[in-house]
Amino acid sequence: MARPFTYALAAESITLPFANGEQKLVAFPQKRPLIVITTRPPQLETPFAVFNDGLFTANDAFFVRYHLSQVPLSIDPEKFTLRIEGAVHAPLTLSLDQLKAGFEPVALVAVNQCSGNGRGFSLPRVAGGQMGNGAMGNARWKGVRLKDVLNKAGLQAGAKQVTFNGLDSPVIEKTPDFIKALDLEQALDADTLRAFEMNDEPLPMLNGFPLRLIVPGHYGTYWVKHLHEIRVVREPFQGYWMDPAYRVPDNSCACVEPGSAPKQTRPISRLNVRSFITSLAEGNSITMGQELAVRGIAFDGGYGIAEVLFSEDAGQSWRAAHLGKDLGKFSFREWFLPFTPRRAGVYQLKVKATNRIGQSQPLEPLWNPAGYMRNVVETVKVGAV
Repeated sequence: MARPFTYALAAESITLPFANGEQKLVAFPQKRPLIVITTRPPQLETPFAVFNDGLFTANDAFFVRYHLSQVPLSIDPEKFTLRIEGAVHAPLTLSLDQLKAGFEPVALVAVNQCSGNGRGFSLPRVAGGQMGNGAMGNARWKGVRLKDVLNKAGLQAGAKQVTFNGLDSPVIEKTPDFIKALDLEQALDADTLRAFEMNDEPLPMLNGFPLRLIVPGHYGTYWVKHLHEIRVVREPFQGYWMDPAYRVPDNSCACVEPGSAPKQTRPISRLNVRSFITSLAEGNSITMGQELAVRGIAFDGGYGIAEVLFSEDAGQSWRAAHLGKDLGKFSFREWFLPFTPRRAGVYQLKVKATNRIGQSQPLEPLWNPAGYMRNVVETVKVGAV
């Protein structure tokens, strides 16, 4: 059965750092109070302080993003099935137990990030959920390889893409069902999974129970929740959520002049490089002459983080931070370094990451009409006394 979730408002609210940024905190099932962007469909953002708690984002703090308002409230795992059909030699219908028992289990650590993470900072403003930087999370996902199931079904000649459909559905019949597609090469990648566990526990309902697609290094739009239907197709899928939705300007920066429209677009795909300071927040007070440990996180689309640079003087000079343990090329990577404020006043702290193929972050924000793929060098202003 699919219907809107019930939820409880927490006593407090939070103000995100952009115009009209005041939002309530809400507690949905299996979730601590999170920042509510919308309730129908549920869009819940992780309070940014959570990212200073460790490299793994707790399941009850993990962000939530739906496109359709008819969201499953309960799914019986004993009755749940996954269908694999279309351009295959042997269509399959598999129970959850058959998936777990019939294929090799694999696990990996990967960031799931909404395409519009940080959209609220866009200038000029753009339509869509006005999120801060909390529409992301890092988890250990366990499941089975998508390619193993596709190979068991047997791909027919001419197969080009694979489509994915979940159990969430639209309220209005004319609203397009949320179906996404991957090129066959990506679907057969060994890191593309159908996951049934998240941080060593069953997936929370709001994060896709009992089965979701995991596409490491790619934006969360492809990570279909409550996955119950896989279809192999011979022609590129033309559904609404692939075209015109979730597309970016077709150029190297995925950007256009603010306020303008792109001439050509392409589907959004791989995460770009991002980094954040997590141990200090805007407006914090620090003590002049006292050393403190500054730390944060960095990640990219799967090439791996090679370097993180930190600036205490608004980007006039930079020094290298130390990198923490490498949990895998798709994971958050911790960085840290000591910082001692030598004068009283305001410090503009910045952090910039570079990945192993030389991609980095722009000093000024790039703009596109959907507010996708923000990865500007972030600034945190603190005051030394």
